[in-house]
Amino acid sequence: MTDDIVASVVRQWQAVNPGLDTGPMELIGRINRCAALLQQAEDAPLRSAGLNRAEFDLLGAMRRTDRELTPGELARETFSSGAAVTKRLRALQESGLIDRRGDARDRRVVHVGLTDAGRDLVDRLLPEQLAYERSVLSGLDEETRSGLGGQLGALLVHLEGRLGGRR
Repeated sequence: MTDDIVASVVRQWQAVNPGLDTGPMELIGRINRCAALLQQAEDAPLRSAGLNRAEFDLLGAMRRTDRELTPGELARETFSSGAAVTKRLRALQESGLIDRRGDARDRRVVHVGLTDAGRDLVDRLLPEQLAYERSVLSGLDEETRSGLGGQLGALLVHLEGRLGGRR
């Protein structure tokens, strides 16, 4: 067993309740701790561009699909609530990174697309962000990263099927 914060918590639980199966805690606790630490890192390249991860995810969804999307489609693409998407889109529009246009046939529908500035920003930031993420993971060798990626992918497929998180 590694000697991380979760291992310390598990040892404490085993001391007070030796028969307790802490296996789920060891796995989910580590995933949650890793997620919290990665979120705290705040994605330096994004921050330097005045964006947060959630805003960049919206821009990235529009760039990778290479078409206009509705706010509902963006919510599904980024696993966000409609209200959160609306708030983020407002900020991105004020920054000149996206445009909104109404649907010609249905006035209730809005289409959102990248401006030239938004497209240029994503194209510039994505390589920087990937390099930053690569540096965050640099303490792990390629075999470990690959194995971990595959194992987390298997867990994600399982959880999406079980908990209904699939798109």
